[in-house]
Amino acid sequence: MNVRMGVDIGGLTLKNPVMTASGTFGYGEEYAGYLDLNRLGAIVVKGLSLNPREGNPPPRIIETASGMLNAVGLQNVGVKEFIDKKLPYLRTIEPAVVANIFGESVEDYVKVAQILSDAKGVDALEVNISCPNVRRGGIAFGSDPTLAGEVTKAVKGVSRLPVIVKLTPNVTDITEIARSVEAAGADALSLINTLTGMSIDIEKRVPHLEHVTGGLSGPAIKPVALRMVWETVNAVSIPVIGVGGIMNASDAIEFLIAGARAVQVGTANFINPSVAVDIIDGIERYLLDNNIDDIHDLIGTLRI
Repeated sequence: MNVRMGVDIGGLTLKNPVMTASGTFGYGEEYAGYLDLNRLGAIVVKGLSLNPREGNPPPRIIETASGMLNAVGLQNVGVKEFIDKKLPYLRTIEPAVVANIFGESVEDYVKVAQILSDAKGVDALEVNISCPNVRRGGIAFGSDPTLAGEVTKAVKGVSRLPVIVKLTPNVTDITEIARSVEAAGADALSLINTLTGMSIDIEKRVPHLEHVTGGLSGPAIKPVALRMVWETVNAVSIPVIGVGGIMNASDAIEFLIAGARAVQVGTANFINPSVAVDIIDGIERYLLDNNIDDIHDLIGTLRI
């Protein structure tokens, strides 16, 4: 039996539903020696800003129980160097290329989106709205429905590419944000981004991270991510990509059953660089074992 694994994410066509998560897979080429990149549905590159960023000072990553905290600070080469030095390689491989973008003002997002939309080889934008808006006292775009809608509408207004908005879980009701960005024109959603957390060195009585707090990822957050994905799938009509604590095929299948159209694999890449391909193979085996010949017959089949 041939299994059909292809999915459409708001106009972005993937040969299978497994994507890499931004910030955990570099710019793609770094992982070329560890797995067949051509097997992937999509590569979501490290978050890109208008200008290069050095990120936060170390220490900026620490392991936690069933996860890790990171305060890397969105270190990246900047959008222009990405196009000149990173994108040429990505054009030579098969997976869709999704550029994750961020900024400190709506204008920042617009400029980055414009530049990438004119670049050959970028298939979609993923808009990280977990960043602080410097013009609104540091409030994160993604924690305010109005701000989230504003940045989404602005990016959609200058880009011909599918726009995926990545939602923060650090809100009271994620569906309120989801509905706002859907109304503003988002083609799809990805969730969740990391949960804010911290860790303390009890001998020195200081934070383990120089930045004090960081983003919690890994298997510890999967139940939260799964719940938020299920809630969001039932609140919007646009496709949802599930992210958060996916370590194996079983985890990915849970998100698909909950209604996610695709999944992103993040922290697991640090443990097993070829995990994304293992997950693709595992999903295919599950479909075969359950006599399902089209992945759409699995998506959203949760029985309540």
